[in-house]
Amino acid sequence: ERVGRLWVVRDAPRKRGEYRREEWIGNGVTPEEIDRTAREHTRGRFAVCAIHGVNESDQSLRAGFKALGYRLGGTEPVMVHELKRIPRFEGPVEIVRVTTEDLAERINKAARFRQILPEHLGTDTPLRQYAALVEDKPVGWVRSVDVEQATWCADMFVLPEFRRRGIARAMMAQMLRDDRRCGSKLAVLTASHAGAKLYPLVGYRQIATLMLYTPRKN
Repeated sequence: ERVGRLWVVRDAPRKRGEYRREEWIGNGVTPEEIDRTAREHTRGRFAVCAIHGVNESDQSLRAGFKALGYRLGGTEPVMVHELKRIPRFEGPVEIVRVTTEDLAERINKAARFRQILPEHLGTDTPLRQYAALVEDKPVGWVRSVDVEQATWCADMFVLPEFRRRGIARAMMAQMLRDDRRCGSKLAVLTASHAGAKLYPLVGYRQIATLMLYTPRKN
């Protein structure tokens, strides 16, 4: 949802329990404006995602949020893929799109939280889940979410004992080809600093850095 010069991402309503939290996202907006807008419109707990370009200094953001009593929780590279050239890799294991409830439940169990809902198992849905299988066992998974001619890559994971075999990049390459086939013009993700070394191999490039801040508890 757009609120002023910011975007806000809110958790879905819960049947039980307290409201989780929301994230207020700003690019080129001062810490003071982000703080003021978030506090005026928040529904409860919130965090702030402040974005700056790769060639821009982050010192004013750091100083501004520190003065407002925020704590820096971490930074993440923001990366994009234009989907024009997608490399092909020999699949070290079987890579499939998740289209059955049985496989979805096995991934949910391995990940220890729900990755995909039954309504997203069809061929033409806004969320696509991919899995790497070894002897029919899920050893890796990743999701792609459609957002207005772009896609958001989420929750890419490979079990530790199966890493360094090219599984992650094979899953990503298949996902990106499907993104392009489904009409996406751009694929976007935020990466861990370790993941930022993987994604350029698939064709991503960094365009910004996201700084995650949480307000001081009263």
